[in-house]
Amino acid sequence: MNPYIIFGVIVGLFLLSGIRIIFEYKRAIKFRFGKYIKTLKPGFRWIIPIIETIQVVDIRVITFNIDSQEVMTEDNVPCSIDGVVFFKINDPEKAVLEVEEYKFAITQLSQAALRDVCGKVELDTILSKREEMGKNIKEIVEQETKEWGIVISDVKIKDIQLPENMRRMMANQAEAERSRRARIILALAEEQAAGKLLEAGKLIDKSPSAIKLRLYQTLSNIAAEKNSTILFPFPEEVLPVKKRKSKKS
Repeated sequence: MNPYIIFGVIVGLFLLSGIRIIFEYKRAIKFRFGKYIKTLKPGFRWIIPIIETIQVVDIRVITFNIDSQEVMTEDNVPCSIDGVVFFKINDPEKAVLEVEEYKFAITQLSQAALRDVCGKVELDTILSKREEMGKNIKEIVEQETKEWGIVISDVKIKDIQLPENMRRMMANQAEAERSRRARIILALAEEQAAGKLLEAGKLIDKSPSAIKLRLYQTLSNIAAEKNSTILFPFPEEVLPVKKRKSKKS
């Protein structure tokens, strides 16, 4: 074969092997003989094969789970808590040069911060103030990662697993609370009903005609039943009628 053709093929392969395509949501850290040169932006890029290498970094928001951590709360309740972390790389150069395996480092920091924050509060606080707990964890992790060019967007507590006996106690407490509220509502209803009856009694007492109207209404309701027989133990005329006092001339 023609040596020029062979040489041309080798050169072509050499040039092709240096082609790199960097996507819009990524950045590439360029090294030459192991020394940092610059950060490559998205698009078509070419590096010198063998001599130069790149390390690609994703600059989108990244999420990962915080594995379930065994935590002893301030009121000595053992529980298992897990969560999720959202972070973004603002400075790809620092994320690669300042820390080894930044994802693993953030994972370890998040786990330690979760145990530290949740271990300093009572169980009721963790259950009722998850957002606040997440913000406290975020602040602790963010203090460390800002030197690595990484911003922690958010930390959320996902699930809290309690011992079986504690779950039963909380269920009983919730049931007792619901029963207490039901009794209070019933008592308030009885109080309101008694007040209305008292007002109605006072109105009827002021007007003897109202007594008769109430009697007729009751008889009408009874008469709706076809099989009912109504007996008057006394004539209607004996019902008390309050006479008006005549004015003195």
